[in-house]
Amino acid sequence: MFFRKKKQAATDSAAKTAAPGGDAGTEASEGSKASGGDPGRGPSPATQFLTGEARKDRHTVQILLETIARVSRSRDLESLLTYVVDSSIRLTGAERGLLIMRGEDGQTLVVRNGRDKDGDVQDDVRFSTSVAHKVLDENQPVRATVHSESEALELGKSVYDLKLRAVMCVPLAGEDDDPDATPSRGVLYVDSRAATRNFTQGDLALFAALAQQISIAMDNARLHLDSIEKVRLEQSLELASAIQRDLMPGIPTDLTGWDVRGWYRPAEEAAGDFYDFVKAKDGRLAIVVGDATGHGIGPALITATTQGSLRSFLRLVSEPGEVVTLLNEDLSERVEDGRFLTLFLALLGEDGTVLGLNAGHALPFVWRKATGDIETITGGGPALGMIADEVYKAHAPIALTDGDVFVIYTDGLSEARHPADPDTLFGEEGIKRVLARVAAEGADAGEIMTAILEEAMAMSGQAREDDITIVVARRARHGSQA
Repeated sequence: MFFRKKKQAATDSAAKTAAPGGDAGTEASEGSKASGGDPGRGPSPATQFLTGEARKDRHTVQILLETIARVSRSRDLESLLTYVVDSSIRLTGAERGLLIMRGEDGQTLVVRNGRDKDGDVQDDVRFSTSVAHKVLDENQPVRATVHSESEALELGKSVYDLKLRAVMCVPLAGEDDDPDATPSRGVLYVDSRAATRNFTQGDLALFAALAQQISIAMDNARLHLDSIEKVRLEQSLELASAIQRDLMPGIPTDLTGWDVRGWYRPAEEAAGDFYDFVKAKDGRLAIVVGDATGHGIGPALITATTQGSLRSFLRLVSEPGEVVTLLNEDLSERVEDGRFLTLFLALLGEDGTVLGLNAGHALPFVWRKATGDIETITGGGPALGMIADEVYKAHAPIALTDGDVFVIYTDGLSEARHPADPDTLFGEEGIKRVLARVAAEGADAGEIMTAILEEAMAMSGQAREDDITIVVARRARHGSQA
């Protein structure tokens, strides 16, 4: 009966050289020789299509080699698929050929490319869906010849309706090297109504070789598109990174009573961290450190928006609570659900006063020269973008005297991780430890910042799982210029 696999003789030494996908094909009827194939499995598919007739074999090999050459150099997938389908018709003597793919639901069959022997395009075409589904489901080729109406009906109603006499169908390999682990993505199918047409074992082997070239062509096209998309993405990220670097401020050189430094590095090309130095409306220096959730191009867009808005608000409004409230209202309308931005804003007065506001950010530190103690600046409101109508208020002013140090950072620094012990983080204690030691030695803001970063990076083996930003401000003698 149709689709019954040929039985393998116990002594059949050819079992090691089965046709592509397993069986050499299927019998047209039980015990029949109508399919043109010998019982059992045939010779190796590498030579199975060679007939021993020099002229015919030379022509066959030439077409196959031309197909391989075109697949290796062509980037026009559609014209390449048309060429292979046409070659399948020409080499097998079929009346028409179809490239049939799985639909998005995995069950629907979609004709990707349909041709007849005259080169006409087959649009709304009927074919044996039962044969195609069998090949897809079992990942095995089918070769069948019809000699009676009962055989046609057993093969499939469409075979009977279309009066087909010969059908051949082979699977296209999936995108994985292991055909047993990956279902076929589609099939290459040919058929004929001519009474004299009888697909042979050699036809099947050659047909399978052409199907393999289609699989390679589709993989090549996908990889080519992926590589183009990757290059475009890399170029976009490089541009975003360059723009973000340009947005990072220069170090202020006209400060009275303060020495400040800032540094950031993204975990990827673009960062969700940023820092900024902005001259506020009342003349004080505003220091801003922000951290958007995640890292990469999405958070980088949020930080760019935040930076621009903050600069505008700070030039118009002097009170930090009002500035951050406006910024939160603006961001809440822009950011997607689940995204937010933490931020610490500090206004530095020439008299050493720091007026700060924390919106869900890592807690800053103040090192006191007089005592060597480190204070943590607590309090604040939620991260920006979480509660649209939140009203933010600044902390009580903090007075810094000569030599005191103020440190603001993002959690990428405190969460720097030991490569051999993932549970060991640099942590707040690591920052405090280095700050206390280096500040007591009289280091300036840049030296303190560098020492903290070097020790954190040394502990993490130079790895960065998250964006890292740090700003250090050291109080100088009142009236002196940093």
